[in-house]
Amino acid sequence: MGHQVGSRSSPRKGSMAYWPRKRARRPVPRVRTVKSDEARPGLFAGYKAGMTHIMMVDNRKYSRTKGEKISVPVTVLEIPPLKVGGVRYYADTTDGKVSVGERWADNLDKDLERRVKVKKKEKKGQKKKEKQMGEYHDITILCYTQPPFKRRPEVFEVPLGGSLQEKEAFAKEHLGKEIKVESVFKPGEQIDVIAITKGRGFQGVVKRFGVKLLHHKAEKSRRKVGSMGPWHPAVTVRQTPNRGQMGFHQRVDYNRWVLAMGEDGEDVTPAGDFPHYGKVKNYIMIKGSVPGPQKRLVLFRKAVRPDRKVPKQPGEITYISRSSKQ
Repeated sequence: MGHQVGSRSSPRKGSMAYWPRKRARRPVPRVRTVKSDEARPGLFAGYKAGMTHIMMVDNRKYSRTKGEKISVPVTVLEIPPLKVGGVRYYADTTDGKVSVGERWADNLDKDLERRVKVKKKEKKGQKKKEKQMGEYHDITILCYTQPPFKRRPEVFEVPLGGSLQEKEAFAKEHLGKEIKVESVFKPGEQIDVIAITKGRGFQGVVKRFGVKLLHHKAEKSRRKVGSMGPWHPAVTVRQTPNRGQMGFHQRVDYNRWVLAMGEDGEDVTPAGDFPHYGKVKNYIMIKGSVPGPQKRLVLFRKAVRPDRKVPKQPGEITYISRSSKQ
C-alpha cells in the first residue's frame, strides 16, 4: 500500500470583492464604518434628483488646468431636514455591543408611528425602562426622513461622534427636532456616498459581464461562455461569468467633493424640472455621479480616507446649467 496523503484545508485567500452579487435587502443602505470626532451625526441622507453640469474655476494645486474655467459634471440631491425620532442605548458585553433600551420622542409623525409601531403605552413607560436600563456605553440616534414626494419615511440609525457625555447631551437636545445638513457638512468637504444601484433584474453573461458573442457556427448558442471550467476538477469557480442578478447592489463612492449647498432649489432646477423627480428645494451639489436612480435614498458620511490633493474649498462656480434635461 502506498502512502496516503491526508486532505489539506485552509481558509480561502484573497478578497471576495463584490461577490456574491445578490440583491440588497432593502433600498436603504447599511453603513458599518463612520468617522466622526465631533459631537455631530456621522451620517446624513438625501434623495437623488438628477445630473447637470457647471463651469467653475479649477483651484486644484496639481491640475494642468489650474486657474482656468472647466466644465464639471455634478449630481444634485434634495436634502430635506432629518428628524430625530428616538435614541438607542448600547452596552459593551463579551458578545459585542448590545442594545439595552430606546427612548422615543413624544411628537412623532403619524406615518412613522405606523411604521415602527410605537404605542402610547410604550411612551408612558419610558421613564421606568430608563431606570431599569442600567449602565450603557454608547448612544446613537434614530432618524427618519421627510421625503417631499411620498408619505412613508425611511428610518435608519445614525452614530454620533465625541465622548459619551457629548453624545448624551446632543441626543437630549435634538430629540424630536430637526437636523439640517448645514450642521453636518460644508462646501469643500469630501464625503463617501453610499447607495443602492439601479436594479436590472436577472441578466445573462453578455450584459452582466461583457462576454464576447460566440461565432454563429458555435454549438447551440451565441450568448454564452465558451467553457464553464475543466472536467477535472469538475468545479465551477466563482470567477467564471454566469447569469444572475444584475444591479440593486450596495455600493460606496469614495471621496466625492461637495461643491455647493443651498435652500433655493430654483438655482439648480432645470427648465421643465428634473426628469422623473420634479423641483428641488434644499439641495446639495456633488461632483461626479451617484449610484442609483432618481428618488433613491442616498446616505453620505465624512470621508474615511480623504484625498489630500483635493482643496478644502471648491473653486468659484461661474455657471450652472439649467437647460432642459427632458
